[in-house]
Amino acid sequence: MKAVFLDRSTIDPSIDLSPIKLAAGELVEFSLTSTEQILDRAQGAEIIVTNKVILGENELAKLPKLKLICVAATGMNNIDLKAAEKHNVCVKNVEGYSNHSVTQHVFSYLLSVVSNVPAYLKNDKQNPWSQSSKFCQIDFPVNELFGMKLGILGFGNLGQSIAKVAEAFGMQLLIAERADSEVVRPGRVSFETMLAESDVISLHCPLTDSTLRLFDSDVFAQMKTGAIFINTARGPIVDSLALVEALKSGKVSHAIVDVLEQEPPSSDHPLIQVDVPNLTLTHHIAWGSLQAQRTLIAGIAENIRNSIN
Repeated sequence: MKAVFLDRSTIDPSIDLSPIKLAAGELVEFSLTSTEQILDRAQGAEIIVTNKVILGENELAKLPKLKLICVAATGMNNIDLKAAEKHNVCVKNVEGYSNHSVTQHVFSYLLSVVSNVPAYLKNDKQNPWSQSSKFCQIDFPVNELFGMKLGILGFGNLGQSIAKVAEAFGMQLLIAERADSEVVRPGRVSFETMLAESDVISLHCPLTDSTLRLFDSDVFAQMKTGAIFINTARGPIVDSLALVEALKSGKVSHAIVDVLEQEPPSSDHPLIQVDVPNLTLTHHIAWGSLQAQRTLIAGIAENIRNSIN
């Protein structure tokens, strides 16, 4: 079978794609593919591998040989699933491949914030220790994660991975119930309680109709003043203008944002234009450790084998 990878450059060049080639039989790679190039490049292929290339009714209706779309990610928002079903095209993603990578990312940047790492690195250059009159240079506040309350919205495999590491640091967990839920399940707290009591909030929920722009100005207003806000889930879950105002007012003491509504963002995006020191943009890299990418490729190959068989 012929497989076409439409956006191979979204995967590190050092990652070996031979598992996909072995599973499919033939693999053609393209660095990036525009909408206008999809039909020409995918014509005759039984399998399409795509990370973020959008495939809708217009494309799927004109690719009669296509049998399988392998999404090189967990989210499948770039595929028109109804159109795929209509044209008898199976769509497979890879779940769980980036759990360790995202968890490490969240705590790497969270620790950087609470330990004031950027300020100390800068201070080391500007005020050398050798010139200090004191044995230590505690010039900026350092806080501990121990005892902080971590609110987690989205408690699947990734949320549970975050919780496990948080408990190792001695953090208290507030597992939030869905915002639209009338019932709070055992072991969870209401969405409103999570907002009001959390020192840190980390999002790990999917993008759905109920989570679209969930974090708007009203929700930020309900948060504990001075909380740290982390989004490694999906950009559209957050109203970026509302986040800007929360950062400027100090309602949110620091935001670590890995995902935006549009990627790459336009130059006039609110979080690109804003000049505030309490914002860290990480350019959608949380998923991408080399180990996670290898696991992803192995998962795609497995999806191909299972679909062929």
